[in-house]
Amino acid sequence: MACMQLFTRPAKTAAAPVKATPKKKTEKELRQAGPAARGWTGRGGGMAALVPSVTEYRGTTVQVCGLWPFSSGASSPMIGVPLGRHEETQATVCCDPISWFQRARLISNPSAFILGKPGLGKSTVVRRMFIGLSAQGVHPLILGDLKGEHVKAVQALGGQVIKLGRGVGYLNILDPGQAVEAAQLLEDSGHHEDAARVRADAHGRRLTMVVSLVTISRNNPPTDQEQTILDRALRVLDDTFDGVPVLKDLLDVIISAPDELRQVALDRGDMTVYLQETRALEATLLGLTGGGKLGEIFARHTTNPMMRDRAVVFDVSSIDETETDLQAAILLACWSYGFGTVNVANALADAGLEPRRNYFVVLDELWRALRAGKGMVDRVDALTRLNRSVGVGQIMISHTMSDLLALPAEEDRMKARGFVERSGMVICGGLPASEMPLLTSAVPLSGEEQQKLISWQDPPAWDSRGLDVEPPGRGKFLIKVGGRPGIPVVVGLTSLEQGPDGVNDTEGKWHEAPESLLEPMTPSVPLEGGTL
Repeated sequence: MACMQLFTRPAKTAAAPVKATPKKKTEKELRQAGPAARGWTGRGGGMAALVPSVTEYRGTTVQVCGLWPFSSGASSPMIGVPLGRHEETQATVCCDPISWFQRARLISNPSAFILGKPGLGKSTVVRRMFIGLSAQGVHPLILGDLKGEHVKAVQALGGQVIKLGRGVGYLNILDPGQAVEAAQLLEDSGHHEDAARVRADAHGRRLTMVVSLVTISRNNPPTDQEQTILDRALRVLDDTFDGVPVLKDLLDVIISAPDELRQVALDRGDMTVYLQETRALEATLLGLTGGGKLGEIFARHTTNPMMRDRAVVFDVSSIDETETDLQAAILLACWSYGFGTVNVANALADAGLEPRRNYFVVLDELWRALRAGKGMVDRVDALTRLNRSVGVGQIMISHTMSDLLALPAEEDRMKARGFVERSGMVICGGLPASEMPLLTSAVPLSGEEQQKLISWQDPPAWDSRGLDVEPPGRGKFLIKVGGRPGIPVVVGLTSLEQGPDGVNDTEGKWHEAPESLLEPMTPSVPLEGGTL
């Protein structure tokens, strides 16, 4: 039985217009119309199915002016030490605080602060900067290298390596360094005010260091009266001692109880009152000179005086990681000694007795010094507050904002955050998400920039199969200057920086490990008949 389907036309419905089929153009007509966006159509025309990317070249406006309008401005400055390439545009990124301040005027002061989780390349960026600045005549000063990771680079630059540690080297905190000789030169040349300023600066820095050591030893700062006694004792020591004094000589002055000290101790002629006021101070100084928890590193004469005409690194890698108080003390001592040398060099240059020298100061592991005791933030602030008029650039390095703000006193936390806020530029590596509220309170970051920093702190894949797989954020940093958009840069290394013999090798002790430790291990799986 057949099925039929009837179609009926609706009543009073207008007929739909019939579209005319476009006439297909002939090959001759297509060629006469010209090429399409991807080339000539038709047989043998060579129309491209995929447009390849055009090779880009970089040059100055003078070099590429004839290529108009096929040129565009770069998204990052070309002034400073070459760090690497822009993560998005692949343009070359040049950056260092001295060049951006002195030549480009992009920042208000020649300082930088680096934040990032360990192992992502913070030290590599710092080395690239001071190697490039050294080629421009700026002397790098690494004031406290806790891991010995900058020693190779400074040696390659022909600089001075100063080793400090128990049985390795000593740094006398009462040594005025080159201040005495410089002051004498200034007086001989008629610059009496400059000579007095150099002596006053040396006295202030030595007093600050003694107070800092007392603070670290006690985990509490000395009283105002004790600081006054120390100040007067240093002046008495300078007036009466022949040569370079040590801490033992300072202790002897306090024990001898001269009239100047008894006056500031307010003993009113009663020796018992003086002994009571100085008893705790004598006990602390005795511990500093007799090998207490800070050892004798600061109680003996300086073994290797610092030079001011070349790169210098203080190698303190012999100090164990567990000796946090000693590490903080030796960092402060290196900073004080280094900044004192810088001031001497500037005073001699101002008087025309020496050529002008610029320095790039590296302050690593800042958080260790801040946690040494109450009041250490003020000591660090007093040592590191350099203004832009002294011809010195500086860069501070820490892991996270939490390290800076993990201080018991609120005023110390505010001052520590000011280290970041006052910096001319902030360079951020991979950071956890919990750091973003703390970081954005000091540095404005967009949501996209925050997500970029969070993604850079991820670890590599679990199964590396014995390959040299790096974390996704290693060598990637975001350069922030005020409220400007950040510049994401991927640091590129040269052949001299890579490999076991390169200046960036911070894992040298692992290269000496037995080969069995470096080979991938096969896990043992227990079976019924034995072990696989």
